[in-house]
Amino acid sequence: MQELSYYEILEVTQSADKATIKKAYRKMAKMYHPDKNQGDAEAEQKFKLCNEAYQCLSDEQQKSVYDRYGKEGLQGMGGSSRRSSSGFDDLGSMFEEMFNGFGGGGGRSRRQNPQDMEKYNLDLDVEMYLTFNEAIFGCEKKVEFTYKKACKPCKGTGAKNAKLSTCKQCKGQGQVFIKQGFMTFSQTCPVCNGVGSAPSDSCKNCHGNGYEETRESVTIKVPQGIDEGNRLRVSGKGNIGKRESRGDLYVTFGVKPDKHFQREGNDVYIAIPVFFTQAVSGETLTIPSLRGELELKLDIGTKDKQHFTFRGEGIEDVHGHGKGNLIAQVNIIYPKKLNDEQKELLTKLQDSFGIESKPHEGVLDSAIEKMKSWFK
Repeated sequence: MQELSYYEILEVTQSADKATIKKAYRKMAKMYHPDKNQGDAEAEQKFKLCNEAYQCLSDEQQKSVYDRYGKEGLQGMGGSSRRSSSGFDDLGSMFEEMFNGFGGGGGRSRRQNPQDMEKYNLDLDVEMYLTFNEAIFGCEKKVEFTYKKACKPCKGTGAKNAKLSTCKQCKGQGQVFIKQGFMTFSQTCPVCNGVGSAPSDSCKNCHGNGYEETRESVTIKVPQGIDEGNRLRVSGKGNIGKRESRGDLYVTFGVKPDKHFQREGNDVYIAIPVFFTQAVSGETLTIPSLRGELELKLDIGTKDKQHFTFRGEGIEDVHGHGKGNLIAQVNIIYPKKLNDEQKELLTKLQDSFGIESKPHEGVLDSAIEKMKSWFK
């Protein structure tokens, strides 16, 4: 696999200035930071590459060498060992700003009191599937979900009598450090989840989880025009934290496909089977739409896969920006076999058009004569 350049990793051009490089690095590092992608090996690797790229491109001397000789030139400088301490301070300050001190600020950042840190996100995500017509026209749906609530006996810590001791894995730092080459990376401690402390004995009420689960339901109003992947926020129906604060419930929608209609944004497509004689004569057909029936006037000699657009007969935009269109696609059907009477009728019809019914003759005669000359 081709190795990406430092510029490609940060998605900047070689002419980018320091501010642009720094902005690009902040964006990429935030996207792939281990704290936000726990257990994702690919994201972790991309995060390391982002750091490596920024360490080089933010240093004028290293950048100059890299632009002329590539990574091979940097090896002659001892990799990035000549990186100034101020550069590492810059990295640290950025991580403190982006992640509140986790994932790069090291010992300079101030962690929360373990008693105040939540063991789970307060916001809650659930999925809901809608039928095609429910998504198009909106509906009311009952959402059933399970939310977490901090265990009262252990105050949400998971520890018996809420007593915590220093985590043995990270020795209270909340982070573990991994060294790879000249770079050192930090990630949230997998044992204490960044708290820095762990239960000496587990709470019997919640079995050390720090929370209890409760089943609940809520009826929501689904707006018309909702689409696959859209989310709806239900305020104050998420998980409940240690201080009784409650997050929000986010419902992500999936939409089941319809047998006849196919959605593309706010437009709807429908395939209309048309017999070849109907296409030739330009008949008028009655077709279904989302809200009733429509009249489709075929052109004389309508072509296969030809589209006919009905403006404003599509889907109402979920944000209220008007309606899409209905597009009818003609699929011409030809007979698979003919009886003698049908053949005779078609022959008479073809003869009635005269020379117009044999367009191939005028076009191909010259080609046939040319071909014959090849063998003289």
